[in-house]
Amino acid sequence: MTLAGIELCYLVNEISNKTKDYYVSNIYGITRNSLLFKLHHPEKPDLLLMFSTFGFWITNIKISQMEENRLVKRLRNDLLRAKIIDIKQIDNERIVQVTFSGFNQEFILIGEFFGDGNIILCNKELKILSLLHSIDVRHRKLGVGLTYVPPPSSGLNIFKVTQKDLEEIKSASTVAVRWIGRTLGLPSKYAEEIMKISGVDSQRLGNTLSSEEIVKIYQVTKEMIEKVANGNHDAYVVRDSKGADVYPIPLGDFSQKNATKVSSFMEGLDSLFSENLLEQGKTSQTDTVSQKITELEHKLEEQNKAILLVKQRAESISKVAKALVGSASIGITSIEDSKIPLLLQEHSSFLIKENGIPMINVNGEKIKISLQSSIQAIASVLFNESKRQLRAIETIELEKNKAEKNLGTFKKQASIAQNSIVFAIQKKKEWYERYRWFFTSDGLLAIGGRDASSNSSVIRKHLGNNDKVFHAEIVGSPFFILKDGENSVASSVTETAQATVCFSRAWREGLYGLNAYWVTPNQIKMAAPTGQFLAKGAFPIEGTRNFVQVSNLQLAVGLYQNGDNYTIMCGPPVAVKMRCSIYVIIEPSGVDMTELAKKIRLEFLKYAENQDIIKAFNIDDFIRALPAGDSHIVESGTGQAY
Repeated sequence: MTLAGIELCYLVNEISNKTKDYYVSNIYGITRNSLLFKLHHPEKPDLLLMFSTFGFWITNIKISQMEENRLVKRLRNDLLRAKIIDIKQIDNERIVQVTFSGFNQEFILIGEFFGDGNIILCNKELKILSLLHSIDVRHRKLGVGLTYVPPPSSGLNIFKVTQKDLEEIKSASTVAVRWIGRTLGLPSKYAEEIMKISGVDSQRLGNTLSSEEIVKIYQVTKEMIEKVANGNHDAYVVRDSKGADVYPIPLGDFSQKNATKVSSFMEGLDSLFSENLLEQGKTSQTDTVSQKITELEHKLEEQNKAILLVKQRAESISKVAKALVGSASIGITSIEDSKIPLLLQEHSSFLIKENGIPMINVNGEKIKISLQSSIQAIASVLFNESKRQLRAIETIELEKNKAEKNLGTFKKQASIAQNSIVFAIQKKKEWYERYRWFFTSDGLLAIGGRDASSNSSVIRKHLGNNDKVFHAEIVGSPFFILKDGENSVASSVTETAQATVCFSRAWREGLYGLNAYWVTPNQIKMAAPTGQFLAKGAFPIEGTRNFVQVSNLQLAVGLYQNGDNYTIMCGPPVAVKMRCSIYVIIEPSGVDMTELAKKIRLEFLKYAENQDIIKAFNIDDFIRALPAGDSHIVESGTGQAY
């Protein structure tokens, strides 16, 4: 499917609203024509924006790289850490401009979603810095160093169309539905629906329409534009023998089609466009292997033909030899005997001389002989040649076996390539998952900072009047908040204190015997005393500190279920065992975080009833939950939520 201008208008508005104040944290090449932008916001969940030559959309599916994209390096150089400040559509064309700002520079990324499509990076003066496809045609030229110019408009601006514009149809001798589609730049599905709702036969010629019919067509067109562009949708993914499409509103007759309702047009686009990308990836992954398979299959076919031909030649030569032996038994002693030519002719062979050398030609195979040799000797020469031909078959068979083995290998590779495209559905995350977090055995939420920035965010944005604030007696400790912990029981306080120490520098350095303390929110001061400076993520604390001794450095990583969603929780063993279905207990020292994450994932797979749940998590999901530093596993099992 291809995007219509009115659909792109909706996408521009929707994506503009969703990406406001987001900046680019990474850019991935998916295919040679598609890019994935990971967008970050200090307070909101990360977003994934797919930007391709056939459209752009917010996606919940993260696809691994399937092909090299030559724009990635340049885009990363210019757009990483840049903020999206504007997204706009050029008139009603299928062209979008996304403006990024960062480090006192502005860049404009242009997507052209028509024809073969294009992705173009420009500076703020629209000078082209990089692009996927250079263009040099009569009316337009695009290349690095040139100024970007959109293509000439091919029709009316559908967002500004007037009734007077549509009255031009009276002078058209073409079919009305075709005129509407071409003039307004609408796909046939919309043009046909406009004519249907208007009650006008779509096959009527434009110059036969009455003024009343044109008024009705205009009103229906404006209503449809309003619905689609402003997001008043009732979206469906529609499949039929011609392919698949996403309808923002019901269009045409669904009775002959497989129509599936989706929650939004964006969701439908994500599903269908991502499906198309995955199919492209599978095709690209298998193209080279398929070529090898074709070559090997052709080689095997030729080898089979060669074996058959050699067998036939060997058999023919052997028959001639047997005939000569038979002739000797009736008294023929010389190959030059007058009866020999007729004998040879009966077996499709004859005597010849080449450069004075006598030969017997058997079905095109020439065998040297001596005219002075006896018939028996010449027959022996032919028998030897027949055997030599058969030995050649053994060589061809060996080559054939190698080719068959290679063919099997390549077919296996093709099968692997078909299934090697890695993608993951992005799970909706809770707000607290951007921090260190766990639920205590009493069901209270504890959150802590990951670094100086999130330490600051935890205190400034999430500290409530009924919370308790925790910190360890060591430089390099996170702040933890026990939400609604004002009247919490001792177990929640002990568990939060243990998490605070374990997620501090103490874990990496194996420092046992540290204490943590808690204070109330009013003891935390948001600014340094006059004349003093505090590092980011640090806060002055006044008044009495309530100390809690932490006897050991031990954490547990568990599989936590929240409704229909699963996530990885890391906290004190008592809390994790109670709240999670599967757990692994870890202690300091051992292997690095990546190796430990792999080991934990394997442990989870041992206990999981539904292994697909565990496989949906990648190694990074486990790493993100772990404390900084080397660790080792001391215990694993199923928790009370199993």
